[in-house]
Amino acid sequence: MQVNQVTDPQALKAIAHPLRLRLLGSLRMDGPQTASELGRRFDESSGSTSYHLRVLAKHGFITEDADQPNARDKRWRARHAYTKWNDADFDDPVGSAAAQVMRDHQLDNVVNASRRFDTERDTWGPDWTAAAGHSDYAIRLSPQRLRRLRDRFLELVEEERAADPGDADTPMARIYLSAFPVNDTEY
Repeated sequence: MQVNQVTDPQALKAIAHPLRLRLLGSLRMDGPQTASELGRRFDESSGSTSYHLRVLAKHGFITEDADQPNARDKRWRARHAYTKWNDADFDDPVGSAAAQVMRDHQLDNVVNASRRFDTERDTWGPDWTAAAGHSDYAIRLSPQRLRRLRDRFLELVEEERAADPGDADTPMARIYLSAFPVNDTEY
C-alpha cells in the first residue's frame, strides 16, 4: 500500500484546502488528469486547478504522469493511494488547525457518502444493500490497544484491496474508521 505519512505542518496545511482535497481525491479515484480536465470536472478555471496542482506537487502528493497527452497539457497523477498523519505530530498552531480541517473533512465525507447511499439504496440492489451498513461499538481500551486495533483494521482493509483490486466496472466501497475515547456519560 502506498501511504503518504505527513509530518510537515505546511504539507498538511496544503492538503487541507477544500479544492486540493477534491483534486487529489479525483486523481486517486479516477486516475491521471490534466488541469483542464479537472477544471471542467469541478467548475474551476484551468489556471486555478493548475495552481493548486502545483502546490500538491510541491508537497509530494502528486507528480507528473509518465504518459503525457501532448507537449502542451500536463497530466498529473497521485503519488500515493492514501494520506495519513498523526495529530500528535502537530502541536503547533498551523499543524493543529490543518489537522482539524482534515478531521472535519473526513467527518463530512462519512456523512455525505452515507446519505448518498441512503438516497440511492434502491438502485444498488439487494447484494449491496446487505453488504453495506454502519456499526458502532463502545469498548474499554487503553491507548495502546486502541492503536493496535486501528492498525489491524487498516491492515485488513489493505489485505482486501490487494486480494480483489476489481476491474473498472467494480464500484468503489468507502470504508471509514473512527476511533477515539469518550466519557461514560456520552451515549
